[in-house]
Amino acid sequence: MLKAVILDDETRGSKLLSQKLQSFEDELQVVGIFNEPAKALNAIMTLDPDVLFLDVEMPGINGFQFLERLGSFSFEVIFTTAYDSYTLEALRLSAVDYLMKPVDEDDLKTAITRLRKRVAGKIKQRNPKSEFLNARLALPTAEGVYIIDKTTILRVEAMSNYSVFLLTDNKKIIVSKTLKEYEVQLNDDFFMRINRSVIVNLSYVVKYRKGDGGTLELSDGAEVEVSPQRKEALLQRLF
Repeated sequence: MLKAVILDDETRGSKLLSQKLQSFEDELQVVGIFNEPAKALNAIMTLDPDVLFLDVEMPGINGFQFLERLGSFSFEVIFTTAYDSYTLEALRLSAVDYLMKPVDEDDLKTAITRLRKRVAGKIKQRNPKSEFLNARLALPTAEGVYIIDKTTILRVEAMSNYSVFLLTDNKKIIVSKTLKEYEVQLNDDFFMRINRSVIVNLSYVVKYRKGDGGTLELSDGAEVEVSPQRKEALLQRLF
């Protein structure tokens, strides 16, 4: 889960952006909202965010001066402003994006996608061995422990207190753990629990059929119903 902080001297602006970010609550959590740069300076390092949504024009100190006063920081920056005259400065700071107010929802979605890729790249550079290990999953069964690559998982289905892994080579592996336990371990960009009984690998979705919740068709021909409560989040992930 990505952590975000908002700094905007206008209460209305920060509130509106926070509301729009609720559409991404499955992957991003707003941990701080500030309308005064001085208070943000004192608190932002403690909050340890992944991204700062930073207004450019603020009384007394602009967004670029705010970053200068921080000295050093490891979080990403997405600028939000009503002015388009600071694009070059934003590029020099390698900002993730530069959003014009009022923030367009499609532009925000693009910015979040860029942010996710930027953060994933930083993690990969820090620990390539960890990335390799996280790409694999150990499945203990009665006959032994299967070590599989997560990319080979088509879907995982609940069967009472068991979980059934269906793989791309048509193999089925039954594990005596609940789906909830694997929902935590498969918490990345590719997997999503779309109803009470199934986690799917979104990489193998070939078609979405409209309906109350809708239906997903996977590459092996299987059709899986989507819970109405999870429909909106799914469509955001897919499209």
